Amino acid sequence: MAVAIIRILNNSLTMKFIIGDVLIIIFILFITRLPQSFSTTEAIQPSLTRLDSKRSSPSVQESAAKAVLGRLLPTHLHSFHFKIVSEDVCGGQGCFLIENYDGPTENGPEILIKGTTAVEIASGLHWYIKYFCGAHVSWDKTGGVQLASVPKPGSLPLVKDSGVLIQRPVPWNYYQNVVTSNSYVWWDWERWEKEIDWMALQGINLPLAFSGQEAIWQKVFMGFNISMEDLNDFFGGPAFLAWARMGNLHTWGGPLSKNWLKQQLVLQKKILSRMLELGMTPVLPSFSGNVPAALKTIFPTANITRLGDWNTVDSDPRWCCTFLLNPSDPLFVEIGEAFIKMQIKEYGDVTDIYNCDTFNENSPPTNDTTYISSLGAAVYKAMSNGDKDAVWLMQGWLFYSDSTFWKPPQMKALLHSVPVGKMIVLDLFADVKPIWATSSQFYGTPYVWCLLHNFGGNIEMYGTLDAISSGPVDARISKNSTMVGVGMCMEGIEQNPVVYELMSEMAFRKEKVQVLEWLKTYTHRRYGKSVQQIKEAWAILYHTVYNCTDGIADHNIDFIVKFPDWDPSINFGSRPSKLNSMHTFRSRTRSRRFSFQERSSDLPQAHLWYSTHEVVNALKLFLAAGNDLAGSLTYRYDLVDLTRQVLSKLANQVYLDAINAFRRKDVKALNIHSQKFIQLIKDIDVLLASDDNFLLGTWLESAILLAENPSEMRQYEWNARTQVTMWFDTTPTNQSKLHDYANKFWSGLLEGYYLPRASSYFSYLSKSLEKNESFKLVEWRKQWISFSNKWQAGLELYPVKAQGNFLTIAKALFDKYLS
Repeated sequence: MAVAIIRILNNSLTMKFIIGDVLIIIFILFITRLPQSFSTTEAIQPSLTRLDSKRSSPSVQESAAKAVLGRLLPTHLHSFHFKIVSEDVCGGQGCFLIENYDGPTENGPEILIKGTTAVEIASGLHWYIKYFCGAHVSWDKTGGVQLASVPKPGSLPLVKDSGVLIQRPVPWNYYQNVVTSNSYVWWDWERWEKEIDWMALQGINLPLAFSGQEAIWQKVFMGFNISMEDLNDFFGGPAFLAWARMGNLHTWGGPLSKNWLKQQLVLQKKILSRMLELGMTPVLPSFSGNVPAALKTIFPTANITRLGDWNTVDSDPRWCCTFLLNPSDPLFVEIGEAFIKMQIKEYGDVTDIYNCDTFNENSPPTNDTTYISSLGAAVYKAMSNGDKDAVWLMQGWLFYSDSTFWKPPQMKALLHSVPVGKMIVLDLFADVKPIWATSSQFYGTPYVWCLLHNFGGNIEMYGTLDAISSGPVDARISKNSTMVGVGMCMEGIEQNPVVYELMSEMAFRKEKVQVLEWLKTYTHRRYGKSVQQIKEAWAILYHTVYNCTDGIADHNIDFIVKFPDWDPSINFGSRPSKLNSMHTFRSRTRSRRFSFQERSSDLPQAHLWYSTHEVVNALKLFLAAGNDLAGSLTYRYDLVDLTRQVLSKLANQVYLDAINAFRRKDVKALNIHSQKFIQLIKDIDVLLASDDNFLLGTWLESAILLAENPSEMRQYEWNARTQVTMWFDTTPTNQSKLHDYANKFWSGLLEGYYLPRASSYFSYLSKSLEKNESFKLVEWRKQWISFSNKWQAGLELYPVKAQGNFLTIAKALFDKYLS
């Protein structure tokens, strides 16, 4: 009890409450005796009330919701009437209501949708389109919405009885990971507008808003005598900003031009304005301690530490070993306060919620709980000095990734270092490794149940639909639950739409979803009709591809896109050393791997959690539905993706066949298998080229179009090419430790990059057998790294429009490889 009293007294001091000691002790004794669920609910209510007061007026929100409708269904602009209502109408919760419009309907409204914010109204519109019209709004790479047929104005389906009321079981629906920006780095306002529309339709009301922060940092740091030249050594390039912000690297891909800084700040203001119009609460960044090197010279007595290397090849100081200002230093609070105030000056008073991840992949120097508590208090003080109502939102990834450090005492010290209700934790990996269940509900701290799902923006059909359909419900109804939201925190977007469709619905569902039944309605909506073969195919996919239960973080290392860098002739009995992922701890947590068929410990092993034979049968059923669905863009996407999935897993086995032939010194078999692997790359490239969502060209074009001069064009294209290939630094004989971290199955990337790599590698293997000499791994690396450097700096154009008949191509490849 004494420790608790001291802790809360300290928290009270950071809040600058001037209360007599006796009153404080009485208050503490009262609080510690409150039921945990009551404390949590009551603790966040003041924040919810304040955030409600920051929202746009009902008329502004109604107009914003109407504008979403106009962009989504312009032909039905007058078919719906929208109205903002009080939470009192919804039992004190966020909700939407769908009713028949009570009034003249000729050439006018047919359906009335009420909601507590414009987000709820948009969610109600989406719900009506899905469950009353049987239509589907899909999220594609171009940001457009593909809408299956909706009844014409004047003939919309009516709602039975008194209508439909859907309440949020928890207040918040969070969106984005701090590294999701790797997906949207090249977006302009037109693309962002479509994304925010999508957010509103999915019910997202707590989105991360990280764009443009470098322009804010420029203004703040210049106030501390940091020059633009110093900042050029601090900021990363556009495609690597997420990792520069976290202090993992500096300078790589930079510098940032004045045009970029100005452009992104203008864009951020548009993003925030639209979010506010729709009733969303944006989450802004805060200071985590990452500082320019020059600050150490300007403030020589400041407690600034140079961090260790983070994945460079040889600890190159040009990119590695950033500087961290210790939160215990008074300068930390000063800079953090200045940053919050500068954001308020630029954007207005738009939020009270700020993200900070000081200890993400960066453990404190000691596990002393008093010290950890003081650090947490200092981080919060920096926020609250800038915004007295600040709430700290923290990604809980550290409690999973560095669990050897964050034991219960250390977790409690950090989580309890701020006033109750002033911290929200994202249970980032709750879909696979929920921390709430093993930490007594984060020891009473409010948290958001999050789906992480994707690493590196890789393209792989993967999911945990059962966990998604039940996990948030189990967490919410558990004893003493402190859950206050659900969220989607994927590292990369634009993949596995079924996963995010279901997860978005969990923001409005109080009961568990029967996934198989849900999939029947989902596929009917998605393709515009019910087809028996599709139902059967999705039943298979649900039990295989989308039912991963092995607990492995799925980071795609299929050999086409993550080609092993090793000498198979000398690695008997040990794992290849180059199958690394971005963070070494991720490799440590992946205790189980499965190859396509065999499980030899000294062979590269790609993640496989399902029967490939069953998924081939699903593909066969998909192809059989081609005559009925050939005109559906969503069917095209899914068929191309499923064919790619099947063939990429086949290629894994073909690769292993080639390696085993090499080990047997069977030149003929090696050539047969290696040529088959190479042909698979070529064929998959042709397949991917038949759908606009799988093109390298659109990624590169978006980077180029954002540039304002030739120098920026070259820099941005290099950033775009490098992020999806080598990623980080190299030496003449060593690939980046992060090569292929953000690998993509994109047409153009397979033919132009992955194909030459595999071809040269197998050529070296073959020559070593023919000449009866050792495999020249270093020589291959030299050739490959040289090629990669040239490709990254290349300017060749790639198609930005789909080519070929997807169905014809998919059928031909099935016959060629699988029949």
